[in-house]
Amino acid sequence: MILIKPSDIRPSEITPRSVYAARRKFLQGVGGALATAAVPGFAADATSQPLRFADLRKSAYSTPEKLNSFKEITSYINFYEFGTDKSSPVERSQSLRTRPWTVAVEGAVKQPRTFGIEELLKLAPMEERIYRLRCVEAWSMVIPWVGFPLLELIKRVEPTGNARFVELVTLLDPAQMPGQRLPVLEWPYVEGLRMDEAMHPLTLLTFGLYGQVLPNQNGAPIRLVVPWKYGFKSAKSIVKLRFVERQPVNSWQKSAAHEYGFYSNVNPNVDHPRWSQARERRIGEFFKRPTLPFNGYAEQVASLYSGMDLKKLY
Repeated sequence: MILIKPSDIRPSEITPRSVYAARRKFLQGVGGALATAAVPGFAADATSQPLRFADLRKSAYSTPEKLNSFKEITSYINFYEFGTDKSSPVERSQSLRTRPWTVAVEGAVKQPRTFGIEELLKLAPMEERIYRLRCVEAWSMVIPWVGFPLLELIKRVEPTGNARFVELVTLLDPAQMPGQRLPVLEWPYVEGLRMDEAMHPLTLLTFGLYGQVLPNQNGAPIRLVVPWKYGFKSAKSIVKLRFVERQPVNSWQKSAAHEYGFYSNVNPNVDHPRWSQARERRIGEFFKRPTLPFNGYAEQVASLYSGMDLKKLY
């Protein structure tokens, strides 16, 4: 028999009790809620593993680059509602209740309405899209997202001619999101897109990754992914879409307008005031690589900004 003293165990080898308990709750609660909804296209096995999306369509928009691992994607995260360091969201988000969940659509639309999450899951066929994600802090990942174009929702609510922008509002609940108790940002978190950006086929309304439903720390149960923009534009845990005539002021603009602009397109020629954007580090790699204009999606989206000065309109 080998006796192991507590001092022989590295802290990194110990799973915090809160994480272990929350993981079980996530597997049982979120998986069970989706299963009982009987939503077509889902499959769960008898071992109570996270619910998976069945019969996913592969998207032609996907990059052929090597994926980051599930562990990397779900453990190195910016989600300030649960803390400002990269590991806090994993520990602090697992008790977030993602059922019931609704998303209100309002403003300049002919068909304002509120969608339940199960209704949204059935709105359009799910696709797996492998996108690059580039963070403004100069790190990046390659992630197999699951979702469908935001355009599918937009078509159903019929925006009017006054709809020039889409404002996205995320959950405000300091009891569940402890980071909102701190004045890091003005809460709730708000983002916005121009209508042509929102309707671009690359803009993904996202419900999962790696074939599974979104983990809480990655923005469950519904988030946005806009792959040619810095990651903070991809709002998490969305509860409202508002179609408006005037350009919304997003949360990071309110906090530090000299550092974060409305467009926030990935641009190696426009540095952040505190670091260069010319190069990036792919998580899991040692050497840095050049940052690609529009995060490598210039062929698809550069025409949206024809004639614009992207150094001023950053």
